[in-house]
Amino acid sequence: MKFVVIGADAAGMSAASRAKRSRPDLEVTVLEQTQDVSYSACGMPYNIADPHRDIEELVVRRAEVFREKQGIDLRTGHRAERIDPGARTVAGSSADGTPFALSYDRLLIATGASPVVPDLPGLDRPEVATLKNLRDGRKIRQLLAGGRVKKAVVIGMGYIGLEMIEAFHSRGIEVSMVKPGKGFLPWLDETLSSEVRKEVEKHGVGLHPGHEILRLEEADGRLALLCDGLTLDADLVLVAAGIRPNSRIAEEAGLALSVSDAVSVDRTLAASDEHIYAAGDCADAYHMVTGEKTWIPLALVANRAGWAVADNVCGKKTEIEGVAGTAVFKVFDLQVARTGLTAAEAEKAGFSPASVTIKTRSRAHAHPGSTAVHVHLVGDRDSGRLLGAFMVAREGVHRIDAAAVALQAQMSVSRFAQADMAYAPPFGPTWDPLLTAANQLVKKL
Repeated sequence: MKFVVIGADAAGMSAASRAKRSRPDLEVTVLEQTQDVSYSACGMPYNIADPHRDIEELVVRRAEVFREKQGIDLRTGHRAERIDPGARTVAGSSADGTPFALSYDRLLIATGASPVVPDLPGLDRPEVATLKNLRDGRKIRQLLAGGRVKKAVVIGMGYIGLEMIEAFHSRGIEVSMVKPGKGFLPWLDETLSSEVRKEVEKHGVGLHPGHEILRLEEADGRLALLCDGLTLDADLVLVAAGIRPNSRIAEEAGLALSVSDAVSVDRTLAASDEHIYAAGDCADAYHMVTGEKTWIPLALVANRAGWAVADNVCGKKTEIEGVAGTAVFKVFDLQVARTGLTAAEAEKAGFSPASVTIKTRSRAHAHPGSTAVHVHLVGDRDSGRLLGAFMVAREGVHRIDAAAVALQAQMSVSRFAQADMAYAPPFGPTWDPLLTAANQLVKKL
């Protein structure tokens, strides 16, 4: 049996490795258009922050390990360009232009996603970078080498942009952020987003939401990003305006697409052709709260989906329950976490949402080092279900995992408020911040 995988990062190599372990007789071939496989993309901002680190440290397992120790036919520098579902073949070309064609019994599309770069004059200059893969990370490190960059501008205010402003700041670079949309972290409750904004501005970062970006041009030997009503000088421009799924090869093969043009899959990760699967950032998923299709590209989602594909290819039917969009990121000394739906998302999905926002402490009363914790919870008035949770604090936001489990179990807010959470003065108050918020939401519901 021939199992072919397109893409050699999280979903692709998780599937290839697990399938080969489960069935050593399986013929597993992986096609990867770059030379990089199995690396921690999420670690790139923290690696870039330290000029003394080598970005190759982020490689989890090198290609030769997959080939020599696991018996996987991993072909780097091989770009898959066409899928013929009728003939069950994949065709493409190698780095030197040599064409190839492979037959398959089962195929996994794990092509990931690509950064969205606005089609604007000047954004093709060498001083403009994105951050999605190791090649991007290498480019940014090269641009920063020797202290040549004094000013950086980030287009976008999402997870990657916020992590990168800290990286730039730690290297003594003056940083500004700009985006066309109004508001700062609009998916956060206003109280929580205000705390994050104050933290960012405290570190000297200029925030400029609501400015349409026009072009990047060179003037007097320096770059200038021209926006509607604003001009920002820069030595480096990082475009962090979101990503889109790499689903073109699937679409051209006649496979169904879904939310955000991601490849449509069922709970077994099967695409609209029974011999083809899709997983990772290129594929959609089911939302645990709404039960509807969604597209939430996250690392754990990709790895878990890769495992599920491998099990199904090897004859063990496995389904993925779905995703809740649980995420956490760091902004200077603040931690930000979320899971589930915002009130606006809940209303759009047909719920009748109510929400509360509370401020409490990260440790017990009078315990040294205690800091503020802000929690925002969303529940449904009709069913009483917990729908979403959001946290901003200087420590302890991994509590969000408790809310994520509650969402998966479809717990009511009142039942969640009865959860038996751990207590000791160094770790939190007697009433955990999530419990305090849940009790307040029960009253409101």
